[in-house]
Amino acid sequence: MPAKRELTMRQMRQVLRLRASGMSAREIGRTVGVARSTVQDGLRRAQAKGLTWPLPETLTDAVLEERLFTRSGSLQGQRRRAEPDWAHLARELKRPGVTLMILWEEYRAAIPDGYGYSRFCDLFREFERRLSPVMRQQHNAGEKVFVDYSGKRLPITDPLTGEVRLAEIFVGVLGASSFTFAEATWSQQLPDFIGSHVRMFKAFCGAPRLIVPDNLKSAVNKASFFDPEINRSYGMMASHYEAGILPTRARKPRDKAKVEAGVRIAQGYILGRMRNRIFFSLAEANAAIADAVGMLNAKVMRRIGVSRAHLFETIEGPALCALPTEDYAFAEWKMARVGIDYHVEAHGYFYSVPFGLIGREVDLRITARTIEVFAGGVRVATHERRYRGSAHGTDPAHMPKSHRRYAAYSPERFRSWARHVGPNTEGLILAILSRRRHPEQGFRTCIGVLQKMRGVPVEQAEAAAARALDLNLFAYRDIAALIDKPVSAPAKATTDTPAISHRNLRGKSYFH
Repeated sequence: MPAKRELTMRQMRQVLRLRASGMSAREIGRTVGVARSTVQDGLRRAQAKGLTWPLPETLTDAVLEERLFTRSGSLQGQRRRAEPDWAHLARELKRPGVTLMILWEEYRAAIPDGYGYSRFCDLFREFERRLSPVMRQQHNAGEKVFVDYSGKRLPITDPLTGEVRLAEIFVGVLGASSFTFAEATWSQQLPDFIGSHVRMFKAFCGAPRLIVPDNLKSAVNKASFFDPEINRSYGMMASHYEAGILPTRARKPRDKAKVEAGVRIAQGYILGRMRNRIFFSLAEANAAIADAVGMLNAKVMRRIGVSRAHLFETIEGPALCALPTEDYAFAEWKMARVGIDYHVEAHGYFYSVPFGLIGREVDLRITARTIEVFAGGVRVATHERRYRGSAHGTDPAHMPKSHRRYAAYSPERFRSWARHVGPNTEGLILAILSRRRHPEQGFRTCIGVLQKMRGVPVEQAEAAAARALDLNLFAYRDIAALIDKPVSAPAKATTDTPAISHRNLRGKSYFH
């Protein structure tokens, strides 16, 4: 059972006021809600210090408590009971499952005549108020990491051109220990943002159960208190480490006080201490940042009495979740609709999918090396990512059977084949292909024409091709008829003799 409750300073003022009005200790106890013995103890203390009602207006609660309960000078035992190490209790409270009741029970087991539970809690809250706002927040070990970017950037100079480029500073702060990670990246875009998380977890040798980002676009597509829309690529990274994402509320700075304080401290250690240094590469800057953050984590925090590194090693590090066997490989996710040519577009290139998916929406997983296509959560296609060359990457297995026989052909192949026959044949083949909306639609005509010319004398084939061009005949049937009926190359028309003599052709004299 808890010991009798100690008086708060508000209650002590009420006790003195009621006593001055002639009320007994028992009645005062019932009015204030404490035991009669507690009232009597407070009255004895006030009498010993010469305090009567009304108290001076300048006497604050802190001074009143100091006079009534706190030991002073060489007088020992002015505070009746021994106190625990409040800084140690503040550290212990960060451990999973530890509560003030457990700490009080351990305190009373060591000091049986120590403070009652209520007074113990009051004294601990008073100690907490003397801490910084960040240290006052209660976060269980291994529970959260707060991430954000510094508003100020680090200049990096190109050693060849002298051009100065500004790098972003990513900061991550663990909730219970305030252990800090920081690094410089070129941007806040998704690849850099996720890459910083991967390197942060590797530096922690573990991952917390929750990631608390600000509402930047790389993390949150749409901010909402009830149902924030998390960027899918960011969510996949968190799932890889079995962590959840809990964005801070918009315009609620207290939600991210931990990381904002960490950012301010990191700025002092990084930007402040490095303001006179010139960096010539991102790697050089990150090496210096790692040294500065190491100093920050090793520094003893004044109120707690230990360093961030000590808290991390003894409390937070062991509580983190184990890392997966492989680091997360960044992948961009996007939605795409399959076109009528059974291809999807990704960064200017086209990749085939099974033709049965024409018109459907699919998910693309884009990495530096591969393009994966998912339909209904099932991977249906994988391609090597293209950066140059042909814009289309087609897997023959994705094509309808009627298309596969032509998969090995290309306009360049037909042109080369026709060039071996002659310039007129090459011109005819190019004309056939150019008249189709898609060159592939002319492949069968080209195959038929070139096969028809096999075994035919070159002069005959070239004459037929020239005649077809002059007459604008580009259908296979018409060209085949010209090849079967040998004709000489058309004579050059003159101004006096018409190219064709026919009774329906009236000639230029008709118009005089």
